[in-house]
Amino acid sequence: MSKLLVVKGHPLTADYSLSLKGLDAFVKAYKAAHPEDEIEELDVFSADIPTLNTELVSAMFAGENAELTASQKDKLARFAGFTKQFLSADKVVIANPMYNLMIPAELKSWVDTVNVAGKTFKYTAEGPVGLANGKKVLHLQANGGVYGAQDPATIYMSAIFNFIGSDFRQIAVEGHAYDPEKTEELLAEFINKVELEAQTF
Repeated sequence: MSKLLVVKGHPLTADYSLSLKGLDAFVKAYKAAHPEDEIEELDVFSADIPTLNTELVSAMFAGENAELTASQKDKLARFAGFTKQFLSADKVVIANPMYNLMIPAELKSWVDTVNVAGKTFKYTAEGPVGLANGKKVLHLQANGGVYGAQDPATIYMSAIFNFIGSDFRQIAVEGHAYDPEKTEELLAEFINKVELEAQTF
């Protein structure tokens, strides 16, 4: 039995989001193909993920014997909890829109909990080495324009998850802002791709 972590990186629902429509289709197809697997869901917009602000980063570099505030201890514990959650999953699927050529800020905060030295990668004399051990990561993204995987959001997500050693792949739905009349056609193609991916993911 494997564990799938489902990461919702969109502030709205599937009623408004093409990426979440794809995510729902993926999860449904995945459950049908892998009925024994455990599925855990994370909504980054409601999870209160600590950001790398002054309070948290100063606590990270304070040293073992430093006196931390209750707030700092809480932020460190929650940050570590998201790292642990990611590490406990065998597979991860992430769905988000592209906002201003990038992923939403709340999703970026979650990614920061995933890219952690000593946990998901390590430094060596030959350079950094990923520790995610080939963990499968599927990225579902909706782009109003057409970028062919060359948009900053895709490049960033690919760089991060390849850096930590995961088996990263992406499926995008693109171009619906260019021609809204083709939205349903584009969505159908997108859902077909994610359903096929779910069967062997």
